[in-house]
Amino acid sequence: MKAIIFAAGVGKRLQGVTQGRPKCLVDIGGRTLLSRHVENLGQLGVRQVVLVVGFAQDHIRKAMAADPFAHDIRWVVNEQFTRGSMTSLWAARSEMDDDVVLMDADVLYAPTILARLLHSSFPTALLMDETVKQESEECMIAAKAGRVLTLSKTLPSAYDEAGEGVGFLKVQQQDIPALLQSVQAYVEAGALDMEYEDALQGFFREVSVGYEKIGGLPWIEIDFPEDIARAASEILPAVMNLEENTRTTALTS
Repeated sequence: MKAIIFAAGVGKRLQGVTQGRPKCLVDIGGRTLLSRHVENLGQLGVRQVVLVVGFAQDHIRKAMAADPFAHDIRWVVNEQFTRGSMTSLWAARSEMDDDVVLMDADVLYAPTILARLLHSSFPTALLMDETVKQESEECMIAAKAGRVLTLSKTLPSAYDEAGEGVGFLKVQQQDIPALLQSVQAYVEAGALDMEYEDALQGFFREVSVGYEKIGGLPWIEIDFPEDIARAASEILPAVMNLEENTRTTALTS
């Protein structure tokens, strides 16, 4: 399996804090979000990591060169990084030659969340936090009969279950052509300001995409300055407590 991490965006809402650096390099508890991604992936056996970069990419390259957990890094440059995240997915299409996990770079999460996705019985799957109700711009998963219908900020009129998407998508290799075909239709139409999630409608119709629930486990997407504060004061301590409890259970079992 290969991980493709989308780290090309400008992160305009955080520029007052990041001061010209990509938000994947936000420091939470002495570690960057990106460093934590790479470590978590390595611990789960995912050694091949593709970083899609654009804005201030030199900062990311320098950080990864010095990171003890970054070993087999491949680089994809998204020259259209000021457009929607769909351009990052499309820029990385040639790297999708294996089972892949597509990951937003701006997420702090407990490693067990990623493990739940990678070890899911669904070969192609998303992560759903079923405890989250849409209040503003949350990207929501809507599902029916155990199958994902949409991943969007707009919920459909009918569904069985909904929750916030964590920002990670596991795709088995045989489903990648359907994924790329779905996105290609929008690329050819010039709809480059879209988020890639909104370009997946055809994919969800073609492929039976499952989901794993992670409600109650600690995670946060970093979009606003207040997210950084919450990540440091609430989410990271919860992640560390969960990891410590997991280690203790493993030693005593």
